[in-house]
Amino acid sequence: MSVLSEFKQFAMKGNVVDLAVGVVIGGAFGKIVSAMVDNIITPPLGIALSGVNFSDLAITLSTDATGKPVLLKYGVFLQSMLDFVIIAAVLFMAIKAINRMQKQAEAAPVVPSEPPPPPRNEVLLEEIRDLLKQR
Repeated sequence: MSVLSEFKQFAMKGNVVDLAVGVVIGGAFGKIVSAMVDNIITPPLGIALSGVNFSDLAITLSTDATGKPVLLKYGVFLQSMLDFVIIAAVLFMAIKAINRMQKQAEAAPVVPSEPPPPPRNEVLLEEIRDLLKQR
């Protein structure tokens, strides 16, 4: 078996294709969540925090040889943590809403349809059976 045919067999397995689709969908969903957090959630939160920019928070440890201050930028870490918490909360709410919609769809009453009529040969066989019983 050639390497090319082995690769083709590997790439066309269901798991690999499903994973690829999941990664692409996940990337697109990540962009949606990031846009929502950056443009809808964060601005009111910034107003509520009175314009505090966590990224500017730092402690000066010392100065380097060129005289520039060496900073411990803990504010960047706090900002990243805040972004993570906001994104996690938005994802939680989105997944909770999706699960609720799925449960409602599953709980919707299913109207049973009438069973299909039996095939013609079964009907004929039943008629023959009934005629034989009458004799």
